[in-house]
Amino acid sequence: MRAYKTQMEAAKKGIVTPEMETVAKKEYALPEEIMRKVAEGSVAIPANINHKSLSPEGIGAGLRTKINVNLGISGDCADYERELEKVKMSINFGAEAIMDLSNYGKTNKFRTKLIEMSPAMIGTVPMYDAIGYLEKDLLDITAKDFLKVVEAHAKEGVDFMTIHAGINKRAVEAFRREGRKMNIVSRGGSLLFAWMAMTGNENPFFEYYDDVLDILREYDVTISLGDALRPGCIDDATDAGQISELIELGDLTLRAWEKDVQVMVEGPGHMAMNEIAANMTLQKRICHNAPFYVLGPIVTDIFPGYDHITSAIGGAIAAANGADFLCYVTPAEHLRLPDVNDVKEGIMASKIAAHAADIAKGIPHARDIDNKMAEARHKVDWEEMFKLAADPDKARAYFESTPPADRHTCSMCGKMCAVRTTNMILEGKEVKFCSEK
Repeated sequence: MRAYKTQMEAAKKGIVTPEMETVAKKEYALPEEIMRKVAEGSVAIPANINHKSLSPEGIGAGLRTKINVNLGISGDCADYERELEKVKMSINFGAEAIMDLSNYGKTNKFRTKLIEMSPAMIGTVPMYDAIGYLEKDLLDITAKDFLKVVEAHAKEGVDFMTIHAGINKRAVEAFRREGRKMNIVSRGGSLLFAWMAMTGNENPFFEYYDDVLDILREYDVTISLGDALRPGCIDDATDAGQISELIELGDLTLRAWEKDVQVMVEGPGHMAMNEIAANMTLQKRICHNAPFYVLGPIVTDIFPGYDHITSAIGGAIAAANGADFLCYVTPAEHLRLPDVNDVKEGIMASKIAAHAADIAKGIPHARDIDNKMAEARHKVDWEEMFKLAADPDKARAYFESTPPADRHTCSMCGKMCAVRTTNMILEGKEVKFCSEK
């Protein structure tokens, strides 16, 4: 039996855990440095004691930007095999986290399989599962019922849970007073808002927050403090509702750390580019430098079908300015449940944003693979380029779809390739086009 309940408790006691050692190796850091950051809360290592297949990852200050993939069963698409296909793709393309957002039927069948097979961190939103798990309508669910779902997910091995504890009566008052174009777009947030309005009670996750923390501590589950009042359009960004909830999340962060529960804080949402950097600074300040987990931000509202791109733009800006964890967005966002191809497009867009931000932030060795790609391009070594590409199959397929006559070029420039021309001159060769056969 280990001498600590959570990674944070171990760190505070000066214990370097196996998970910290793994993260240190992945991040080119000293284990003691990871331990110090976990102790202070600026880094989280979501690692449920019952997730045996996990390859631990660190999320937070000075570490590589991680990405999350959302999956799950819905009432309109209850195909378990299709969702598992998405899981395998996500793992193959290097997603560090997978969130099971299933909201239909007995979801533990899919989740149990997911935890059993996945080296990636697994997250859930217990609020989504409450109605199906409890087999009760929303109005009939009691405050204590919600905690049963949290405990069930924790026992199964979930590494982090989105808990919308910040949408309390104070935050709702600010939201109602100012009003919004899009109101509440968080699924979990809207359900809690409805439950609070119908029952007249306080948010159960806020009222019984200490009980929630006790459950999470028992299984070393990281709490991801959900942003129920995140903006759902750029016009609602940085309004009173969002900031009021953020203030509550800052206090909830400290309360979790007091119980040695690791914390991530979730953020926007839809937001114009000029507001993103300020929001990252504000979140880090109000939430005491806890790791920041953002959805997007989506920087414009008029590109349905292309929101993986609008999100990647916002995600790159956010991560370069302090966000630590990006939730992917697919081309199907706002339109339908994503299919396998949508998932791939969302993963790659999010990885572009994360990697670009890591280069900008000077994360150790982030540039190494880019430099290797430059060397391969300099030598016009196509096989090496394909090997280094984030999606080798796609890169090769594009190249081979219109093959050049000369393998030392591509079909865009042919023999007028700038790299080829310069290499030939520097090698003392003569460049010819018309007379060359």
